[in-house]
Amino acid sequence: MAEAPVTMRERLEYTGITVALGLLRRLPYRARVRLAGRAMVALSGPLGLRARVRENLAHVLPDLPAAEVEALERAVPDTIGRLFIEEFSPDGLDTMARAAWFGGPGVAALEEARAAGRPIIIASGHIGNYDAYRRALLQRGFNVGSLYRPFNNRPFDRRYRAVMEDGGGVLFARGRAGMAGMVRHLRAGGVLGVLHDQHMDRGADLRFFGKPAMTATSAADLALKYDALLVPVYGIRRLDGLHFDLVTEAPIPHGDPLAMTQALNDSLEAQVRAHMGQWIWTHRRWKVPRRRQAQAGAI
Repeated sequence: MAEAPVTMRERLEYTGITVALGLLRRLPYRARVRLAGRAMVALSGPLGLRARVRENLAHVLPDLPAAEVEALERAVPDTIGRLFIEEFSPDGLDTMARAAWFGGPGVAALEEARAAGRPIIIASGHIGNYDAYRRALLQRGFNVGSLYRPFNNRPFDRRYRAVMEDGGGVLFARGRAGMAGMVRHLRAGGVLGVLHDQHMDRGADLRFFGKPAMTATSAADLALKYDALLVPVYGIRRLDGLHFDLVTEAPIPHGDPLAMTQALNDSLEAQVRAHMGQWIWTHRRWKVPRRRQAQAGAI
């Protein structure tokens, strides 16, 4: 079936993004990243980002002091702006990934799995810059593919895929075709990167920050099905906002998939609590599932 024509809204959105990227890319990398962060902070009010941060913090951390909430209202958009321009500055991000500290208790397990031809699933969240870790693995010779949800703006999605795959990795879009490619990749002993911290309406009703959070169990399910190593990993931004610590935690032991997925949630929560301004608090992580809303409406 032929793809529907690009809409006027898509064209306008993509034009705006292209102009912004073009202006920012005229600056040196470090200045570019800093300015992108500041620009997103300036836009965060009109875009509704600050309100979303406040809403999520009030839900899970209602006793957080007002001064800390206000600081996070600025820190989170700054993180979003930096992440956005870093993704479209692959040469600079590659340099930062190469210079980053790369360590943690799971590094040896990664190397052992690669030597044995065993598939690996690296699980992370929208904290710091998760792509810095992916690029560091590519630089070390790992065969890395990543599962992602395509953007609604199709021209932007094509540009994003091109940038992400230019460094040697491959993206698998959520859906039947992407799943088939992902399975082949795992069976060949590749590394699969997944981000598990967004609401999944058909996921498992687990906990995150002590609250119910619908969470996809796919990382655990795939690890069990294909005997893949399941490792929480993070690209944590240093205080200068430019450099990274690339953290490889100990692998999650195989067992019950719900317990494995909860362990991933717990691992991410610990990192978020340690680096509150680096997680994207603007996501609707604690949405009520549609089926639960329907049941409530029927009562």
